[in-house]
Amino acid sequence: MRSIRHEGGTARCRYRGRAIENRPSLRLSTGGRFFALRPSVPPEFLDPQLPVLKTHSRLPHWQQDGKTYFVTFRLADALPLFLLRDYQAERKQWMAVHPEPWSVEVQRECHERFSVRMDRWLDEGHGESLLKNPDAAEIVAEALTYFDGSRCTQHAWVIMPNHVHAVFSLLEDWPLDSLLRSWKRTSARRLNMIFGREGAFWQKDYFDRMIRDAEHFENVIGYIRRNPIKARLRTGEFLFWERGT
Repeated sequence: MRSIRHEGGTARCRYRGRAIENRPSLRLSTGGRFFALRPSVPPEFLDPQLPVLKTHSRLPHWQQDGKTYFVTFRLADALPLFLLRDYQAERKQWMAVHPEPWSVEVQRECHERFSVRMDRWLDEGHGESLLKNPDAAEIVAEALTYFDGSRCTQHAWVIMPNHVHAVFSLLEDWPLDSLLRSWKRTSARRLNMIFGREGAFWQKDYFDRMIRDAEHFENVIGYIRRNPIKARLRTGEFLFWERGT
């Protein structure tokens, strides 16, 4: 990302390891392109009294209109096949013994058994880690911000060398899978072009978790902030953005 400027709201960005805060208008500039960043909409959380739309691809996905999500998607080569095969077999077996809906305790066990392990593998930097390239990170950042205010409200994201974490609230009537598909399809086309390659750029599916409450929201924002430090990345190897208050 060659230049980045936030005006308005309070937006905070770590540009290749450098913290930037600006307040005046509501605009993000990335390499000459400008996107309006709408004023922040307070996040809405899982409502246990409302029905949940449950869909399955390779992973289960839960959705309620207008709610807030923590999403992770990774590059197609981010995990070695031998790790992925064993992980998927173990998770399938565990899911068969623990049918949904889950209690808070079972959700915590699932997170500690599977999510924590997956995050550790991603942070080890397997694969080509193409998102270390500043031009590649710029393309992903543009995709993440393009629908801000029209399909979702972004709260924070980090672009790591081989994966992306994002926390955002969906606007009503926009399906989660449709938004993720737009981000990945648009960015993959441009990323394959700059690297002179063809075929799958991103993993086919994605991991998502609907945010339960304000404490859960603060925890995942904190995780995104700390992720580059935990992965021991150097300046220039990641891109972090957070919408302030």
